[in-house]
Amino acid sequence: MKHFANLLLLAIFALSGCTYTQKVKDGKFAVDRKQYAVATDLLQKEYKKSKSRVEKGKIAFLLGESYRNLNKPASASTWYKSAYDNGYGVDALREYSYTLKAMQQYEDAMKSFKELGIEIGSPYEYRREIAACQVALGWQQEKSKAYTVTPGEFNSVNAEYAPAPYKNGQWVFTSDRKAATGDDTYNWTGNSFSDLFLVNPQTGDVQLFDTQINTEDNEGTAVFNRDYTEMYFTRCYGGKKEDNYCKLLMSKWDGNQWAVPAVLAFVQDGINYGHPALSADGKTLYFSCNSKDGWGGYDIWTSERTPNGWDEPKLMGRSVNTIGNEKFPTLDGDTLYFSSDFHTGMGGLDIFKTWKMPNGAWVPVQNLKPPINSGSDDFGLVIDRSAKLSGDVLQAGFFTSNRPEGSGGDDIFRFEKRIPPPEPVTPEPVVVEYKLLLEGYVLEKIYAVAGNPDSKILGRKPLAGATVQVRFGKETKTFTVGEDGNFSMELAENTDYQFIASKDGFLTGENFFSTKGIGKDPNNPVQTYEVEIVLDRIFINKEIVLQDIYYDFDKWDIRADARPTLDKLARDMELNPKIRIQLSSHTDCRGNDRYNEDLSQKRAQSAVDYLVSKGIERDRLVAKGYGESVPKDDCLCNRCTEEEHQLNRRTAFTILENL
Repeated sequence: MKHFANLLLLAIFALSGCTYTQKVKDGKFAVDRKQYAVATDLLQKEYKKSKSRVEKGKIAFLLGESYRNLNKPASASTWYKSAYDNGYGVDALREYSYTLKAMQQYEDAMKSFKELGIEIGSPYEYRREIAACQVALGWQQEKSKAYTVTPGEFNSVNAEYAPAPYKNGQWVFTSDRKAATGDDTYNWTGNSFSDLFLVNPQTGDVQLFDTQINTEDNEGTAVFNRDYTEMYFTRCYGGKKEDNYCKLLMSKWDGNQWAVPAVLAFVQDGINYGHPALSADGKTLYFSCNSKDGWGGYDIWTSERTPNGWDEPKLMGRSVNTIGNEKFPTLDGDTLYFSSDFHTGMGGLDIFKTWKMPNGAWVPVQNLKPPINSGSDDFGLVIDRSAKLSGDVLQAGFFTSNRPEGSGGDDIFRFEKRIPPPEPVTPEPVVVEYKLLLEGYVLEKIYAVAGNPDSKILGRKPLAGATVQVRFGKETKTFTVGEDGNFSMELAENTDYQFIASKDGFLTGENFFSTKGIGKDPNNPVQTYEVEIVLDRIFINKEIVLQDIYYDFDKWDIRADARPTLDKLARDMELNPKIRIQLSSHTDCRGNDRYNEDLSQKRAQSAVDYLVSKGIERDRLVAKGYGESVPKDDCLCNRCTEEEHQLNRRTAFTILENL
C-alpha cells in the first residue's frame, strides 16, 4: 500500500543513520540519500537539460518520488505522469494511480488502476484499490452532518501531529517547526528534526516540552498516564555506523522534573516502534511496530503491566491488524481508534474505530468516513474529555491529516461530533445471523524478466489448478482452485487456520488466519476476510537474493535481524523436503581477494549452520563463498556508490535439485 505521509518519516523514522546530512552533487544521489528537499531543485534543473526521452523519464520519476515523500501529491502526480509518458514503465503508472486516489480523483484513479492491472498482466493485483475507490465515491456523496472539522489555530507551515492531552488543559504534540532542538536541518524535509511541544488550545501559545525529553534526535508521539506522572514516547537514533531505529521510552515525573528516559525492556533491535497509547487504568500499553512476527507491515501490539515492568507484547488479532499498516492507536474508554492503509478507506491512512466486548473480542472495525477521513493520510484521533460541550455536541477532539486544507504538511484538526438525525423505527426486532466468511486466493509472482526469479516483482496473478489444504482443529478441508485462483469457506469462531497450497513446478507455501479476538457487530453481521498464498515457481540453478541478511564488519555470525529471513527459509525447506539448496555469500569489491573469499565462505557456512540448528538436514545444504568474484552491479570499485556496494554484498540461495 502506498500513501502520502511525511508522518512515515517523522512518526516512524525508519531512517538510515549516517546518510541524511551528506552533501550531494546531483538529484539521484540526493534521492538515494533521502534528501528529498534537496533533490527537487537539482532534478528539475537536470530535467530541463536532458535531451533523451529515456533520461527525462528517469528524472521525472525521481521527482515524483521526491514530491511524494515531501507530501505533495499534486506535484508528485504531475511528475509520475510525465515519467510514464516518457516510457518509464509500470512503476510510474502505479505511483500515478495512487496519487490520483490521494487527491480523491477516484474516477480517474479507477481507470488508472485498471490500466495498470492490464499492463502487468494481472487485473487481480489492483482489484482492491478499484473497489476502495468505488466505496470512497459513495462516502463522498453521503451528506453526513455528524462531524464538523476545523484546522487547529496553532498549526504552522511545518508538520504538527499526534496530539495527546496533558495537565491543566494543555496538549503535547509533535512538530518539526523551527523551534525544535538542535541546529541541523533534516534534509528529507528541509525542516528541523522533530520534538515534542506543549500548547494551550485556548490561547494558541506553543512552547518546547521538557529539555530532559527533547534532544537533537527525533522525538514524537507521546502519551501520559491518568495523573501525568508517567510518559511514553518515541525516540529515533543510532550509532555513527548504525541505522536509526525508533524505540519506545518511558520517563517518570518526580514532582519537579521528568527523569532521564529509559527504553522499555521489550524493545528489540532492528525494529521500529512508535505511537504508544495507554488504557485508562494504565495497565495496558498499545503501540505500533514493524516486527516480522506480525501480520505484515506495521501492526498494533499490546503489553500488560506486571510488578516487574511491561510483559512480552502480544499481537492484536485480525479484526484490527492486516497485511498492510496499522498505526497510531489511541484509546477512549473501551474504544480503540487507529489508522490503517489496508482496511477499506478513502486513500492513504484512514481512521477506524473498534471496541472491546465483554468476552475480550474486538468488534469489526468501522471507518469514520468523511469529513474525518479523506484521500490524504488521516490519523492520531484523540477525544478531548476536557472540552466544554454545548447544544447538540456529543463529543470533541483532535486528529491529524495532511489534507490540502491545512497549513502545510501534517496538521492538527479539531472535530465536533453532533447528535445524529433519528434513525427510522424498526417495527420488530430482527434476528441477526452472524457469519465469518473467507475468500482465499492462490497466486504466483509476475517477474519483470520472465524466468528470472531475482528480477523485479511487478505483481501477482491467480495460479489456476493449485490445491489448498485447510487445517483447523482436528479437521481438514481440501480445495482445487480454478482460473481465478479462488476458494471460499465459512469460518468458525475462535479458531486458528493453516492453509497449505501446492502445485507441480512450484514450491509448496502456507499462510495462516485466526478468528480469535473477532467480535460480533449487529450492524455488520456478515464479515468477509481474505487470505493470499503466494507460491514461488521452482527455478533450478538460479540465484535468489535473501533480503535483510546483513553482517557486522569483519564478522560472520548471524545477527538477530537476519534470523526471521532464515527462519522462513527453514520453514520453506520443511514444506518442500525434496529440494536441496546452496547458500551463497558475496562481498563488495573492497578488501583483497583472499580476505573476501574467506569471509564470504564463513558467512555462507554460518547461514547453513543456522538452518541446521532449525532442524534442516545438513546433506540438503551447501555453503559457497564467492568473495567479490560475482558482482550483481559491475561498477568500477572506486566509483561504486554505497547502494551498489550493498547490492553486491548479498546472501542468496540457489535450488540445486528437486528430487
